Amino acid sequence: MTSTQNVTATQNTPQPLPAVDAPTLKRWLHDGGEIALLDVREHGQYGEAHPFYATTLPYSRLEIEVTRLVPRRATRIVLLDEGDGVSQRAARALQASGYSDVRALEGGMPAWRAAGFGVFAGVNLPSKTFGELAEHQWHTPRISATDLAERQQRGDDLIVLDGRPYAEYGKMNIPGAICCPNGELALRALQLAPDPATTIVINCAGRTRSIIGAQTLIDLGVPNPVLALENGTQGWYLADLQLEHGSNRKYPEAVDMAQLPVLRERARRLARHLSVSVVDARQVRAWLDESGRNIFLCDVRTPEEYAAGTLPGAQHTPGGQLIQATDQYVGVRGARIVLFDDEGVRALVVAAWLTRLGWDVHVLPGGVSAKELQPGSGAAAAATDALVSPTFEAIAATDLAAAMQQGAALIDVRPSMSYRKAHVRGARWSIRPRLQALALTPEADVVLLADDAGVAALAARELAGLGILRVRVNADGPASWRDAGLPVEASPDLPANADCIDYLFFVHDRHDGNKEAARQYLAWETNLLNQVDAQELAGFRLS
Repeated sequence: MTSTQNVTATQNTPQPLPAVDAPTLKRWLHDGGEIALLDVREHGQYGEAHPFYATTLPYSRLEIEVTRLVPRRATRIVLLDEGDGVSQRAARALQASGYSDVRALEGGMPAWRAAGFGVFAGVNLPSKTFGELAEHQWHTPRISATDLAERQQRGDDLIVLDGRPYAEYGKMNIPGAICCPNGELALRALQLAPDPATTIVINCAGRTRSIIGAQTLIDLGVPNPVLALENGTQGWYLADLQLEHGSNRKYPEAVDMAQLPVLRERARRLARHLSVSVVDARQVRAWLDESGRNIFLCDVRTPEEYAAGTLPGAQHTPGGQLIQATDQYVGVRGARIVLFDDEGVRALVVAAWLTRLGWDVHVLPGGVSAKELQPGSGAAAAATDALVSPTFEAIAATDLAAAMQQGAALIDVRPSMSYRKAHVRGARWSIRPRLQALALTPEADVVLLADDAGVAALAARELAGLGILRVRVNADGPASWRDAGLPVEASPDLPANADCIDYLFFVHDRHDGNKEAARQYLAWETNLLNQVDAQELAGFRLS
């Protein structure tokens, strides 16, 4: 059952929420100050249409993610919804978490459209637009899928390096490709291709990471010929070539220490060319102890290195992904970013790209060993989690049948695609912003079926705000439900596509055998430069 404390917090009368109109918001986005434009619609809604600088932060996960994306409670925040009042509910949650400068875009997304400002589909807009701009600016050399396949068949001296994270690489890859995420290329590429005559081909799923990865090696002055695979694995698939699945080839864990001096000098030369800021631990600690700026402490090393130990308050931001999807890690435009590694190569190279992307970025040399940032300093404050989970009663899968017989309403709050694949017969799918549409009475006995404790906690909090206090949670999943003898069924068309507001079809379907989705995605990506306005282009730094 939800605790009285949390029910009270939810039902407290919120501070009045000031509104901001679309022209004012547009001006704020370019005034040089810190601002977080948080799109609190669900991910599918966001991906269909949003402003260029909007950060996706769905209401269903709001309190789980907000302190990571917006650590400073006094940050200027503007919330964006569909004009349906979700921003008001999100504002109450943020105010309860201590955020003091929260506004809503008056009229939501419809008002932004009506004002004539740019509307973008897709995700990671600034990073992907910059990738297209980089190719246009530097004419990054590329190779088509068919040309690469022919060269592989001839046995040419080449190596294909997949610039995506290992988990993504394992889903599908170019035959023979080795996983070497973009953030690792500066450190490991020449270890994988030590002969200067070997051609290095960089690929990703689409375009951005192929372009940025190839241009990274070119900018560093590696002696090898370097090419970007045009359109990545999607281009390979659209050329009717076979992809591999479940591959496990990966860069070597150990770094060739003999190469480090040369690699460091290349990274430093690139950083100097772009005037990348290098700061010491004392300066970073001073920034962390200040209250007037957001600071994001970013560990750009591998997942294994991060897991073995990092600095307090640091988030894991694999270098290639930080470039590719900056808005997934940093939710405040104008914030200060501090990067670190432990060898003096990767952070400098990633910082060079973030500088070009227009961020205020700094590098902390030897960051992991910085004594001034060990426990006890202000660094830990950046990791404070604003989510205080409501206390709810768990219910075992074996007790669900009895609960249903006694009239409990089963509400499945897992992702819509998970519901489609398998759900308990009789359970209804819903999501936090739409729970009120279920028209449950305060006397209702509700069982939430979840696969994420945080999402379940927020759904329970939402129900408490509606006066529904009898809420239990089961997070066992379809296998356990079947083992308990419950009828589990699939519903490929339910919820209907229009109701799957958490799922962006054209982005995800491109990897599921849908060639039209793949073509649509690539056309979207290559057209980004034609959509941005002069102010958005001016946010990048090309040199």
